[in-house]
Amino acid sequence: MNARLDQFFANLRAEERCAFVPFLMLGDPDENATVALATTLVAAGADMLELGLPFSDPAADGPTVQAAAVRALAAGMDTQRAIALVARLHQAVDVPLSLLCYANPLEQYGLQAALDGFAGAGLNAILIADVPLEEVDRYAEAIGRARLGLVLLASAVSSDERLRAVGARADGFIYAAARVGVTGAQTQVDPLLAAQLARIRRWTGRPVVAGFGLSTPAHMAAVAATGVAGAICGSAIVRQVAELPTHGPAVHAKLGEFVQSCVAAMHKQER
Repeated sequence: MNARLDQFFANLRAEERCAFVPFLMLGDPDENATVALATTLVAAGADMLELGLPFSDPAADGPTVQAAAVRALAAGMDTQRAIALVARLHQAVDVPLSLLCYANPLEQYGLQAALDGFAGAGLNAILIADVPLEEVDRYAEAIGRARLGLVLLASAVSSDERLRAVGARADGFIYAAARVGVTGAQTQVDPLLAAQLARIRRWTGRPVVAGFGLSTPAHMAAVAATGVAGAICGSAIVRQVAELPTHGPAVHAKLGEFVQSCVAAMHKQER
């Protein structure tokens, strides 16, 4: 459980607002760029940041985010440097920070040491994408000791019973997959998405943040209209970040405009 995260979602409920949550891969293309990009995104209206810890075998990620992980690893990013980078981000931007990662880097570093390090650096929540509900207890206990919010995945194919179990275990938020499969931009959202998200909210009883495939202002507006707590935009952000080495200032300007357009579209649809 994380006090700042709990207050963040309480404020969103009181304001009847859906948070815009962009994704950044830590260290892509380098550490200084990550800090500058985070500053650009928050200044443009991002409410929270989802950060990726690069890993060589990211099973939940599509090719765009996989490529970002490869770039970050090639630049020398590892768990120790990621902890230090989160600390820099915590100082640079005043929004909650959530980490999407995989079990292997945490285990290699030392699970509790890694979680305590990230918590001390200013992280608020963590999703370990390849740890299923059946194996989450050991991780949940370590996450709880670090006072981080535990984020768990749910999707339209999850049974009511499983959604209830996910909601009972998670104390951060529920990451609802807006489509079945891996991360990556898509042309349109599922027409059944509103009903699917309503079902996930009903059975989990936790704040729900939707991700996977949301890549346009129209997608963000569609998610905001469902009443969920947040919408994550990943691949559409990462694809622009990939242009940073050759089009630096232009990329920041483009990202700022993109975030502003997403936030504006969401505000029009919130209920």
